[in-house]
Amino acid sequence: MTSIIDFSDEPRYTIKAVSVQTGIRPVTLRAWERRHDLLSPHRSDNRYRLYSERDVAILRWIKSRVDGGISISNAVVELRQMTRSGIWPDAVPAAPSRTLSQPKATPETYTHWLYDALINHNEERASEIMRELHASFDLITIFIRILSPTLIAIGEAWYRGEIRITTEHYASNFLRAKLMSLLQAYPTRRNAPYIQLGCAPTEQHELGSLMMAVLLRSEGYRVEYLGPDLPIEDLVDYASYEFPNMIVMTASTELSAFEMRRLKEKLDQLTPAPLLAYAGSAFDHNPKVQSMVPGLYLGENFEDAIETISELLQEKELA
Repeated sequence: MTSIIDFSDEPRYTIKAVSVQTGIRPVTLRAWERRHDLLSPHRSDNRYRLYSERDVAILRWIKSRVDGGISISNAVVELRQMTRSGIWPDAVPAAPSRTLSQPKATPETYTHWLYDALINHNEERASEIMRELHASFDLITIFIRILSPTLIAIGEAWYRGEIRITTEHYASNFLRAKLMSLLQAYPTRRNAPYIQLGCAPTEQHELGSLMMAVLLRSEGYRVEYLGPDLPIEDLVDYASYEFPNMIVMTASTELSAFEMRRLKEKLDQLTPAPLLAYAGSAFDHNPKVQSMVPGLYLGENFEDAIETISELLQEKELA
């Protein structure tokens, strides 16, 4: 387990963001700070409270004790006694538990609604749909049954000449921004298995890679998303002093996949050598490409990829 002390103490989250991550209402957070001197959040130039990842971890731990029947005052005393002795409790899992509301429609209908909002550049409607999705579906359902089909439909509409390239770019950038916000909402755990994730050289289609990064961070991994079109030499050099446990690369074309052929040989020269895994449509249903690119294929869908990554990292730890 990861200790709370391992989380960063750099101030970054507003009280609203902390409330979303912990499930604790802002009014309750302020009361805990005032009555029990629980935290002393940093004040920004505009006087807003800013909380660190460690603050969020502390609040999750306190909430778990209160939810278990312990009074807030006793939970705070318990935490102080532990920390004075140099002991920090294990962190509560990063993703706060939440009760999903009954969806207004099926995933397929939401796909149609989101597609329509994006091709019409209706940002307000698209944002409303995204809020409804997060309130009603888990991440896997949102990514596999709604966002991925929406992206495919938009790509096909552009290919048929039904929408402009500007519309395709608008839709991609809208969803990228939403995914980046979601990724950053999860804390980065210092002592968790460290995964670097990004796109193969020349690969510009990054949303699948970004969705995988969100899922992995939601599972508690320390994930660093490196973006599209990663040069092999720079990636190897970065890995040589950051020491990731695993590097995951994605590719949607054979050209970008073949650019990865030299990567494993270079990574194997590092000590310790990170695992190399890959995913993406360039490899799906294409044994030829899989056989030509050294590394570990993660499978055709997010669920298989997450399970395979978990198994590979466990094996690496035991080796």
